[in-house]
Amino acid sequence: MTSRPAVFIDRDGTLTDEVGYVNHPSRLRLLPRSAQAIRRLNEAGVPAVVVTNQAGIARGYFSEEVLTAVNEALVAQLRGAGARLDGIFVCLHHPNEGAPPYRAHCECRKPRPGLLRRAAAELNLDLARSTMIGDKPSDLVPGREVGAATVLVLTGYGRGEWEYRRNHFEVKPDHVADDLLDAVEWALARA
Repeated sequence: MTSRPAVFIDRDGTLTDEVGYVNHPSRLRLLPRSAQAIRRLNEAGVPAVVVTNQAGIARGYFSEEVLTAVNEALVAQLRGAGARLDGIFVCLHHPNEGAPPYRAHCECRKPRPGLLRRAAAELNLDLARSTMIGDKPSDLVPGREVGAATVLVLTGYGRGEWEYRRNHFEVKPDHVADDLLDAVEWALARA
């Protein structure tokens, strides 16, 4: 089977409201137009893959059971809006906080590219033809490292990062979008 391009999406601040640590499913809210963005990918046959750091587990703020419930709420909210994800890949680690096995220097914590590589291996994805979308500079780095295009959205931390810190970005985005739907439209037009 030939590998295909995907769109990798950061969760908090990109797909959902940035509320700090989402320690209960009721705190998870889709951003406006996010479900529409995922539907566009579904209709185009492009895998929609969430890649997210969730160091709240390492820090003891919530458990893996809570994370599972939050991810189930995300899937349910999208399903209710006629959209579906092709995968959710999560880093549970923090390099300096918590206890093993969660306190770890891993390859999966963004800005490292491990989540993208794991998703590509499991879902047969072509990283060089893919796009990574996020609201922080650290979301752009793994995309560039694997040869994917990168998009910064101005939701979540994005607007402040872009307006006040862009001169310090390690990786300049290939595109800056108002929100996830605009980012997805750019990625689809590029493909």
